[in-house]
Amino acid sequence: MIESLEKKYDKLQQILKDLCSVLVAYSGGVDSTFLLKVTVDTLGAEKVLACISAGAAEPTHQLARAKETTKQIGAELQVVDSDELNDPRFIANKADRCFHCKSHICQTLLDIAKDKGLNHVIFGTNFDDLDDFRPGNRAIKAFGIRSPLAEAKLTKDDIRRLSRQLNLPTADIPSSPCLASRITYGLEVTEQRLKQIDEAENFLRTFGLVEFRLRHHDTIARIEVHPKDFDKVMTEPARLQIIEKLKSLGFKYVTLDLQGFRSGSLNEALSDSQKKKSI
Repeated sequence: MIESLEKKYDKLQQILKDLCSVLVAYSGGVDSTFLLKVTVDTLGAEKVLACISAGAAEPTHQLARAKETTKQIGAELQVVDSDELNDPRFIANKADRCFHCKSHICQTLLDIAKDKGLNHVIFGTNFDDLDDFRPGNRAIKAFGIRSPLAEAKLTKDDIRRLSRQLNLPTADIPSSPCLASRITYGLEVTEQRLKQIDEAENFLRTFGLVEFRLRHHDTIARIEVHPKDFDKVMTEPARLQIIEKLKSLGFKYVTLDLQGFRSGSLNEALSDSQKKKSI
């Protein structure tokens, strides 16, 4: 039997009450913002700390928005340097890259929670995420960290609906995972490549694109946009402007993926055995 949205929300609140005090791993996205809002409403701001990563792999446009949202929610925010570029396993960019990155973040947040006297660390993993290829979920589980949204069986659609009811500004924003997820597996993650992606996506955003990706294939920049947005990047003078900008960032070739935008498209190159080793 399918649980009603109201029952899922009630279950989430009960889970949070049982945790008593928490550190919320905060990204400024749909899921973690909703989780932070409900946690503050349920436990009180004095029992909640939000921590956001400001490492090189995080999109720069998100931090200012995240800071403003936490103010609106009334939560305390601590910015954490995730320092991922000092981990050779992250830099190597194999299929398990996310596991190593998330493991480091988990340990960092657990240390902060202990120092602050908070009982638990919680992540905004939703119920849909459990079926996706996400090596980071293995790290969360390994460190004993809770995912209340997934435990309450709240899907992404559920969270967007409830976010609208709570008048959260993040209700309809697209997902924006770390910049390293745009770099093809096997190509080293470097600060330069992360900056290339960040600058390129910030530029593409000026053409009215909302949900899209710039995939980094060394000398090739592969742009993914929804087919309905093809005209935004192919119509002159936008096409020439995009080519000029991306080449100025160091790309030799600029391509448009005719399949259009899809989350996790770089995982399409992984074999089933590679995926199994990473989850």
